[in-house]
Amino acid sequence: MERIFEQALLYDFYGELLTAHQQSIYEDAVYNDMSLSEIGEAHGISRQGVHDLIKRCDRILQEYESKLHLVEKFMGAREKIKEIEKLTELDSQNSRMQRIRELSQELMKEW
Repeated sequence: MERIFEQALLYDFYGELLTAHQQSIYEDAVYNDMSLSEIGEAHGISRQGVHDLIKRCDRILQEYESKLHLVEKFMGAREKIKEIEKLTELDSQNSRMQRIRELSQELMKEW
C-alpha cells in the first residue's frame, strides 16, 4: 500500500484512539499535507517534536492493526466485493451464482 493511503486507512480505523493533540498533528501531516515546520509553527512545537510525534502515532496505529486486523479485514472484504461486482456483470450461470452466494456468506461471517 502506498504510505499515505496506508496512514489514512489506519487513521480512519484507529484515529479515535489517539489523544486529541496526536489527532490534530497527525491530521495536519496526513490529510492537510502540511510540512513538519508548518505543523510545528501551528502547534507551537519544534519540527523534531512533530516528526517524533508522527512516528509515534504511526507506531501506535500499526500496533492496533497488528492486534485487531481491521484494515486487513476491510481490504479483504473490498476485494471480495469487487469480485462480486465482476461476476454479476457477466451472465448469471449457476456456477457464478454459487460463487456469489459463497462470497456473500464469507462477508457476512467477517462483518
